Amino acid sequence: DDSKTNLIVNYLPQNMTQEEFRSLFGSIGEIESCKLVRDKITGQSLGYGFVNYIDPKDAEKAINTLNGLRLQTKTIKVSYARPSSASIRDANLYVSGLPKTMTQKELEQLFSQYGRIITSRILVDQVTGVSRGVGFIRFDKRIEAEEAIKGLNGQKPSGATEPITVKFANNPSQKTSQALLSQLYQSPNRRYPGPLHHQAQRFRFSPITIDGMTSLVGMNIPGHTGTGWCIFVYNLSPDSDESVLWQLFGPFGAVNNVKVIRDFNTNKCKGFGFVTMTNYDEAAMAIASLNGYRLGDRVLQVSFKTNKTNK
Repeated sequence: DDSKTNLIVNYLPQNMTQEEFRSLFGSIGEIESCKLVRDKITGQSLGYGFVNYIDPKDAEKAINTLNGLRLQTKTIKVSYARPSSASIRDANLYVSGLPKTMTQKELEQLFSQYGRIITSRILVDQVTGVSRGVGFIRFDKRIEAEEAIKGLNGQKPSGATEPITVKFANNPSQKTSQALLSQLYQSPNRRYPGPLHHQAQRFRFSPITIDGMTSLVGMNIPGHTGTGWCIFVYNLSPDSDESVLWQLFGPFGAVNNVKVIRDFNTNKCKGFGFVTMTNYDEAAMAIASLNGYRLGDRVLQVSFKTNKTNK
């Protein structure tokens, strides 16, 4: 009976590898199989995994020993997995407009009536620790997530003055990225100085032209080998440098690279830059939180980089 040997492990640190995961749970007893679950498109860890022990006693011991263990900034949760748990697909919801006072526990209570919650997250301001009113909820099954949208989207939870928005936080499909890619390569109003043709087979384009300003920034196209989500950051002060972008975006998740666009003559920031993040959810979260963020005397505009930026 699998149900006594198969465990689900939640809230794993984003950068934990399959090997580290196996070695942690293998220290308890002999493992039949273990799998860290990754995003099919980006390859990024989704922060949970499954471990199947050979002996039910070891599974029980793993729950008693490792549940509540702190790894880096996370406290992991170890519990028995229902056999259906492996079918967790596209059941991740993005929630905005939450009351600033709502805790992660209250968020889970609100959504738990619709099904089994695998992970939940409320985004907080890194400086003040105050909630930004945005969160993610991942359900066990897609159907549960659909019911939660029907039941809660546009509703006012208790303590809320505004209705909340609940929608799927899905990765855009591979088809979308193919379309985006062909648009980028065929768009007549772009100049691509530089060796574009060498990079075509790697699905990476560089440089990008914005309003005639050429910025040498490698932006990756989702769904291909060099994956990442490029974010456009506008209204930076002339003194901004890369460290500002690392500090702003680092707390939200894995950042691949950052680039401040500088004036060729003065070497001062031209007012904008790019950040590439590995994980779609984290990029969406960073945008939702940092768009409209006041940095010094400026209010930032933050959005996914599109192939036509009208600023």
